[in-house]
Amino acid sequence: MSNPPPDSYVVEGRKPLSGILKPCGSKNAALPILSACLLTGSDVTLHNLPDIRDVRAMVSLLESIGVSVIHLSNGSLRLNASSINPDNIDIPACREIRASILLAGPLTARTGRIKLPPPGGDIIGRRRLDTHFLSLEQMGADVSFSNRMLSFSANKLTGKFIFLDEPSVTATENAIMAATLAEGETVIYNAACEPNVQDLSNMLTSMGAGITGIGTNRISIIGSGTLLKGTEYTIAPDHIEIGSFIGLAACCGGVVRIPDVPSNIIKPTMNGFARLGVSAETDGEYLVIDGSRELEVQPDRGGSIPTIYDAPWPGFSPDMTSTAVVVATQARGTSLIFEKMFESRLFFVDKLVSMGAGIIQCDPHRVVVSGPSRLHGTDVSSPDIRAGMALLTAALCAEGTSIIRNVHQIERGYENLVSRLKALGASITAGPSYETR
Repeated sequence: MSNPPPDSYVVEGRKPLSGILKPCGSKNAALPILSACLLTGSDVTLHNLPDIRDVRAMVSLLESIGVSVIHLSNGSLRLNASSINPDNIDIPACREIRASILLAGPLTARTGRIKLPPPGGDIIGRRRLDTHFLSLEQMGADVSFSNRMLSFSANKLTGKFIFLDEPSVTATENAIMAATLAEGETVIYNAACEPNVQDLSNMLTSMGAGITGIGTNRISIIGSGTLLKGTEYTIAPDHIEIGSFIGLAACCGGVVRIPDVPSNIIKPTMNGFARLGVSAETDGEYLVIDGSRELEVQPDRGGSIPTIYDAPWPGFSPDMTSTAVVVATQARGTSLIFEKMFESRLFFVDKLVSMGAGIIQCDPHRVVVSGPSRLHGTDVSSPDIRAGMALLTAALCAEGTSIIRNVHQIERGYENLVSRLKALGASITAGPSYETR
């Protein structure tokens, strides 16, 4: 197809992919780290920011309330929040991304007020906000909802012992950021400890925050009641992107080498993929995935069908379950994929069935996959970031031509994906972008 439709990829499948696929900075760390610049009136210089739609949207939100943003080079920004007004926040833009809720903690702590609409983001099921509210309320904030707006206010925040009713990643991040400016010690128990939470905590430590327990589910923050200092910080590689690339490489017939993979994420990431027969080897600075090897499901002891399920870190990330479903279609044997957290995340599997996958959807959370299936190209639409990446993986290993529409969803989380895949040998062409239509 010479002229791909707008907001689409046209993919000619079954081209072996080989080469180096470098991960970008973590999307899920960049968004709270950008919000954390509100905790200081001094310069914050950030490196390795991914050039993706969600990051650009967050930067635009910060600019709307008065944050000065200077673009230094590719992936580097200097931000200064010395003069901000939360009343000027771009309300329509807040509704576009889930990460807008990450402004609640730092702005409530810094300015004593912020009004936000319910956040946007992927439609993958109910994504409750109660944990955000409860943690900020325990530190002394008032939270209300009226006229379709969330209002946060506080005269001052005070450190407390907080037990999160669920290990929510963004609620943990909001609570940590608010606690750095609260008076006294805050202890967060049942905290999320994903790599992006660790990255945010390390950045705040470089700003002078007293944080211990980083990487555990019990985090202590000594709040000073005053603004933090400026910093220069480099965001870690994206462990979700790395996981997506492992799954993609395993399905596409070549040898892919991924550099800069943090050692602490390899075992949790491979926890699910290994059960589908995926193997990864370390060679110097590279994680090497040989996609020419036959994938075979590893049954449980006694020959039972294995279950690949998501869990809070260090469990297998829910953001990788969509890709795991595609990998399972290419593995010999039967597996059960159990997505525990979001009741709509697996609703994209009908698109894989239309491509020839042997999948039975048991309920909103579980699918049984029998493989290997010889997939064929078709015309599908991306419903969210991770399902879109999974459909792209399926298209790359399918026979014939696929059209993937609504790809601005994928580009919310993956930088320069088309050019990076072409460099590996993929036959992929992008139509006019969503942002220029």
